[in-house]
Amino acid sequence: MGGSEAPRGACGEADGRMTRQPLAPLRAGVRAGLNDAVVVDRIVDAAFAVLTRTGARFESPRALAILAEHGAVVERDTGLVRFPVELLEAALARAPRTFVLGARDPALSLDLGSGATFCGPDGCGTEVVDWSTGERRVSTKADLAAVTRLHDYLGSIQFWWPAVGASDHGATAQLHELDAGWNNTAKHLQGMVNGERAARYAVEMAAVVAGGADELRRRPLMSNLVGVVTPLVHDRDATEAALICAGAGVPVCFATTPSLGTTAPATKAGAYVLATAELASAAALVQLACPGAPVMGSITQIYADPATAGVVTAPLDHRALPLATGLVHRLGLPALSSFGGTDAERPGTWQAGVETLYSLMIGALDGCELMTGIGLTDTYALFTPENLLLDDDLYHRARHAFLQIPVGDEDLALDVIHAVGPGGHFLGQSHTRRHLRTAVLRAVTHELEGPGRYREPLEVARERALDLLGRYRPEPLPDDARRELVSILAAADGELRG
Repeated sequence: MGGSEAPRGACGEADGRMTRQPLAPLRAGVRAGLNDAVVVDRIVDAAFAVLTRTGARFESPRALAILAEHGAVVERDTGLVRFPVELLEAALARAPRTFVLGARDPALSLDLGSGATFCGPDGCGTEVVDWSTGERRVSTKADLAAVTRLHDYLGSIQFWWPAVGASDHGATAQLHELDAGWNNTAKHLQGMVNGERAARYAVEMAAVVAGGADELRRRPLMSNLVGVVTPLVHDRDATEAALICAGAGVPVCFATTPSLGTTAPATKAGAYVLATAELASAAALVQLACPGAPVMGSITQIYADPATAGVVTAPLDHRALPLATGLVHRLGLPALSSFGGTDAERPGTWQAGVETLYSLMIGALDGCELMTGIGLTDTYALFTPENLLLDDDLYHRARHAFLQIPVGDEDLALDVIHAVGPGGHFLGQSHTRRHLRTAVLRAVTHELEGPGRYREPLEVARERALDLLGRYRPEPLPDDARRELVSILAAADGELRG
């Protein structure tokens, strides 16, 4: 949904072929001051103090050598690294504040300096409700390929994550997930590849699609998200994957998910201090190794319910949600934040709707460059087609909520107000005929079943999703690129599955 809105849920068709919706990032007419600068500065200063006093552990020998060479205090036997504040500040100052994430279709590239917030789906789900049988089962590469086609179509999704895992491909699942992405969307891919060898294969795949290593560096069609092991551990596989990607010009997003009271302090501020220290130390390493390499940061606080020992992602008191973006920006990096998502198991419930919409509304005001959070239920574990379409509807509600309304002469309507005057009506006016059909943009809740009656939204969402799954096909990869990816995957399977 771009500047000219089509009816919600309508499938654009040209010559009988379904066409992708235009990208519809969040572009709020206003940005709220959601973070107190004093709070942000105190947390960042405290995070730097943690890295100076306590340090972080790096399990990659290559990382330890780089850090020692540049003046960090390195204990080789334990992997513990302490950072002088001056070293952190100098390293982070090398990171670009904005850059462009390329796409297979150049028109779908994402400029992180544009002021827009680009949305991606939830990621790493482990199960699907099979849309043919209704069976809940473990997800496969074929499932991811189908889900990716939905992602390619929807304007609410501007970049790709592996929404569900390719569980049928074992040790090379992350590479097969990228293959499912390359073959089923022309949008930017953000993979989740760990390990030096796997990262080299991923970069090789991306270069094939981009048209060569130099073209990939110029227009990175892929970025890679790697996780920090909270608290304060950078494991070998994640670190070495990050260094391989950064060296090839592939943007790296470091992500940390502190769980209050278990892997992080039980206070929101303390958890943010820990997470900021983790991101700062990871980003500093990359900048010392590859000055100017594009790096992003992501912090998602989660909670351990003391009554159940289960994970809660959307509690009643979620006041610090936007602080993640302020902290990442304070480090000088673009931010990927988590808005949306629900702990509800089933789509279409009050819990699923309120938990998702609450944070999506904040996302529209937050100012982060990237965000994820639509498509899965059951605490990011379960994919159902209907939930993705319901979340798409919620996303657009949040997107429209903060857009400025036009105030040109035609919009202010002074002449028609004067023509009708007190006590009249506007039904017969040409101004009404020009604008009435676009005055109401129908939501998934407004599809008519009969005179004055609307259909059940869950049924509408499922019907639309199944229609897309059956009929929509994105632009295919060129045959030569597709064959090269098959060859690379065969080599990776032979090496990494042994």
